[in-house]
Amino acid sequence: MVEQSDRAPLLDWEEVPPAELAPTAPSPETEDSVHSGLGPGGDASATDEEGDCAFHGLSVRDRRITGWEEKDQIVAVFVVTFDTRSGNMIEWCLPQDVNLEGVEFKSMASGSHRISSDFIYFRKGCYFGLACFANMPVESELERGARMKSVGILSPSYTLLYRYMHFLENQVRHQLQCPGQYSPLEAFYEDKKAVLPPGGNGLVTACPTSALGPIVNRCMHPEMKITHPAGCMSQFIRFFGEQIMVLWKFALLRKRILIFSPPPVGVVCYRVYCCCCLANVSIPGMGVSVPEFRPFFYINVADISALETELSYVACTTEKIFEEKKKLYDVYIDNQNVKTHRESLQPLLRLNSADREKYRKLCEQRQMLLYSQEVDGDCTSNEEDLFILFFMEQNNRIFQTLSEVAGSADPTLTAEHVRAMGLDPQGDRGFLVDLLEIYGIDIMLVIDNPCCP
Repeated sequence: MVEQSDRAPLLDWEEVPPAELAPTAPSPETEDSVHSGLGPGGDASATDEEGDCAFHGLSVRDRRITGWEEKDQIVAVFVVTFDTRSGNMIEWCLPQDVNLEGVEFKSMASGSHRISSDFIYFRKGCYFGLACFANMPVESELERGARMKSVGILSPSYTLLYRYMHFLENQVRHQLQCPGQYSPLEAFYEDKKAVLPPGGNGLVTACPTSALGPIVNRCMHPEMKITHPAGCMSQFIRFFGEQIMVLWKFALLRKRILIFSPPPVGVVCYRVYCCCCLANVSIPGMGVSVPEFRPFFYINVADISALETELSYVACTTEKIFEEKKKLYDVYIDNQNVKTHRESLQPLLRLNSADREKYRKLCEQRQMLLYSQEVDGDCTSNEEDLFILFFMEQNNRIFQTLSEVAGSADPTLTAEHVRAMGLDPQGDRGFLVDLLEIYGIDIMLVIDNPCCP
């Protein structure tokens, strides 16, 4: 049954009230739960048992500086079920007239019948969704021995969806045990439903740029504020290793990145988020003309037509057929194997000395942070901040140098400039050429190419 608090019957849906948020240092146990605790039999909220270890967006320090707080904007709540005759179908929703076409497949990933629980981030038009899935054995020939459901929500922003993870997990278990009892979901929707602006486009600004000032600008997108579990960044580093530097270049170049993985897909949605973090820039005006680097999160074959018009994205899927749809992506990631079918991008798959040096510095900073946390009890910083700031500072250094050279009397980029940006004059030449073209920076690149006379 649904666990209720003494705060208000049926209304205990926020995992952590905003006023109680505090920065926490990820523990090894927390990190492991991100990778292994979300698999078959795993509980996506395992890290919540000991307190606020599950998610952080902007740090408390940044929230205090900006004095800005995002409001709840839930535009729909729904229950999806698997019917042995009809397949995935919307069982119930509020409001009743909301367009949920395709959500029945987004909220129950292909292959989910093999696992007992999962959670999924996805995009539906201009909205983002979070759904919790569960699979319960039943003694029923009609249901073929298994009852599978997902309970989810839609919002114009994905930055606060994490607050309702635990509530959705409780509700999907409740729906499996007591099908058809929707009163907690009805009360939840009445309490949290969004008041959307007139115009009907459903667009709600996740975070006004002016409120964040120099800390976050348009080029960082909401990715800086997406909620993620403590430890997902460190898991991302361990999983990809030096390959992170390859993903970083593809992210800065705004390529279409598709990650394949069998279920569970929740942890892979976090890898989508981590890829987005690689492209953050905080220099005002930089990147305004380039395609926005937005997460699609989980996708399936129903999203093919939408992806055909996208210039830049990061997404994940459990459907192997996407690998054959080469027109839909530039970079394909299968497990830890990063590959591209585009000949012009293949040189970027090779690591150079500057890439390895950057990765060494990232690992060194991470070890120093872990040491300070263990020895000095420093809980004011965490690996998520370190990871985001490391790449943002790297990106800022590159674009600051390029801007200064472009505005100088002699707009010529030399090998010394390239080294100062932390790049390899030879190994990163192609990357720089693409970067200058995509961002429309008018600079003469004069770096000797040893392959040419």
